[in-house]
Amino acid sequence: MCRLVGYLGKSILLEELLYKPEHSLYQQSYNSQELKSGVMCGDGVGIGWYDEAGKSFIYRNTIPLWNDTNLQQLSQYIQSHCTVGYARLAGIGEALDISNCQPFRSENLLFVHNGEISSFQQTLYRPIRDSLSDLTYHLIKGMTDSEHIFALLVEMWQSSPDSNLLSALSMTLQQLTNLAQKYDTSFSANMIVSDGQAIAAVRYAYGMQAPTLYWSGNQQENFNGVIVASEPLSGQNWTPFLEQSILLVEADSLVPTIISLGDKGDVKVELALTN
Repeated sequence: MCRLVGYLGKSILLEELLYKPEHSLYQQSYNSQELKSGVMCGDGVGIGWYDEAGKSFIYRNTIPLWNDTNLQQLSQYIQSHCTVGYARLAGIGEALDISNCQPFRSENLLFVHNGEISSFQQTLYRPIRDSLSDLTYHLIKGMTDSEHIFALLVEMWQSSPDSNLLSALSMTLQQLTNLAQKYDTSFSANMIVSDGQAIAAVRYAYGMQAPTLYWSGNQQENFNGVIVASEPLSGQNWTPFLEQSILLVEADSLVPTIISLGDKGDVKVELALTN
């Protein structure tokens, strides 16, 4: 299971999110407190961010976060109002190849995933690919279940001119659940996705327990925004996600909205929260 982090708010240096908190993503990569499989997330690292003009960028590497001195240097220089990142724990049989490293990107969408599709190569590998348009199919460069879920999300995003992060994620979860039922498998899908103007984070699973996910408002030191992480970055002001839920935050308000999902990923209830 990978470790995820996401942020939307006032522009900050990447090191404020990746290195400086007492239980930062850097710390979680080798000293995770809630990792359910494996011991360390040492199979790669990836960060995605947006500049002031809203253009997206990604940095990915196959070495452990704790050995990535280039990223440590860059994080002291690059700042952004919106960031997603992860420390990788590769699934069984997955190659340590840059094509399998997150974040995944399509135009201005950035995406990270923590979870798994059970027996992916034997269950949903072909069905997901068969459901994609030619354009989306050719976005896939690697072999991970994470990238295939992202391709499905892009397909949903592009299927309607009125799509937004919430509707695209809901349709993706519905499609995944339908496929898992049809092919008798299970999956977990903790995801963080952004278009630069909003960020959405999901804790969802079908047939298994979802990994942990937490969020925090703007009470954290050095932050004025909303943070999402697989594990709290500090010892206070963190709220655990309920299973089957989405948190949506938009840059113009920074007021989190909690969306409860049904058993097939459909939206049930929305609850706006103030920081």
